[in-house]
Amino acid sequence: MANLKQKFGAKLKALRLERSITQERLAEYVDVTTHSISNIERGINGVTFDRLEKIAEFLDIEVHILFIFDDT
Repeated sequence: MANLKQKFGAKLKALRLERSITQERLAEYVDVTTHSISNIERGINGVTFDRLEKIAEFLDIEVHILFIFDDT
């Protein structure tokens, strides 16, 4: 069973790919490295509240959408 960081990362990746956004573009907007985005999407690292808000803003979604997982 995936942990919360893994579920969040998978959701972020799916939403990013649905919008044809590269990790590079997202990283630039959030002001982190592409490596950081990769680590978040793979469930290695989490995000701060500030970055969570920026990610949601860039994806044009409400923050809670990032926490709606397919396995619920």
